[in-house]
Amino acid sequence: MDFSAKQIAEFLKGTVEGDNEAKVSDLSKIEDGKPGTLTFLSNPTYTKYIYTTKASIVLVNKSFVAEKPIEATLVRVDDSYQALAMLLDLYQQSKPKKEGVHPTAVIEESATIGNNVYIGANAYIGEDTVIGDGSKIYPTTYIGDNVSVGEDCLIFAGVKIYEECKIGNNVTLHAGSVIGADGFGFAPSSAMNYKKIPQVGNVILEDYVEIGANATVDRATMGSTIVRKGVKLDNMVHIAHNVEVGANTVMAAQCGIAGSTKIGENCMIGGQVGMAPHSVIAKGVKIGAQSGISSGVRKEDSLVIGSPAMDVSIYKRMIVLLKKLPDLAERISQLETKIK
Repeated sequence: MDFSAKQIAEFLKGTVEGDNEAKVSDLSKIEDGKPGTLTFLSNPTYTKYIYTTKASIVLVNKSFVAEKPIEATLVRVDDSYQALAMLLDLYQQSKPKKEGVHPTAVIEESATIGNNVYIGANAYIGEDTVIGDGSKIYPTTYIGDNVSVGEDCLIFAGVKIYEECKIGNNVTLHAGSVIGADGFGFAPSSAMNYKKIPQVGNVILEDYVEIGANATVDRATMGSTIVRKGVKLDNMVHIAHNVEVGANTVMAAQCGIAGSTKIGENCMIGGQVGMAPHSVIAKGVKIGAQSGISSGVRKEDSLVIGSPAMDVSIYKRMIVLLKKLPDLAERISQLETKIK
């Protein structure tokens, strides 16, 4: 379906600079723009491409000032990245909706299935489990006994949700994620082996949580592992037993959060960050990729990086000194020779 610059601007509450009737039917990256496509400029690093892109329409911030002529039609908006997200959401909603229950799905008699629910091939819904209105359960998903899944959830192929877990509304679980597997609880014995500690808690995912592919959220030993409203976890993140992740925190791929850690709201955590058990992270903290947290970050809105993690200003000074170490070692060696 074609959309004109005028239609796009009206939807985004923006303004057109150029041809109101310029048409697009697809999207492209600004550096690879093709005629008939829409692209966007958000990161200043890509500004140079706006002067050469072949895309027909470019979303730009209202504050953008062109330094050279631009062939494309511009749609000026308050935030071009947010505007693109709105368009992509509109596009996603326009796709045909999955409906109905596949004949190979197994649904226990005591389960309760809401209205307009899709359940794909070879999915399993356990006893006394509740699936809310409008949710979509894709093929080969396993949902255990006494699970509750809220309304308008997307649970993609191969997801496993163990018994007793609670999933809120508008939650997205991507393929292969596992919710509610046992926490890593073992007690060492005198015989130098390990006795398993039963994990009798559950997992609670609040509304608007999104869990990436092959990520895992372990059930609590007792009580609940809790992922608060609006949290976004990337692929292959591991959340251990009794962890609590604060609202609207985002976490990039391959993070490992050890047991009983408490993470505040609105945190941003880079890829491959590791946290020791019982760490406490204040709200608004930003943690650089591959950082190691040994006990926590107690100051709100801190920016830390490194292993062990430290304030970014200290880390930058250390890196400068680290680069000078070979020269310093040589100078020390020369001084020692002179002294001798």
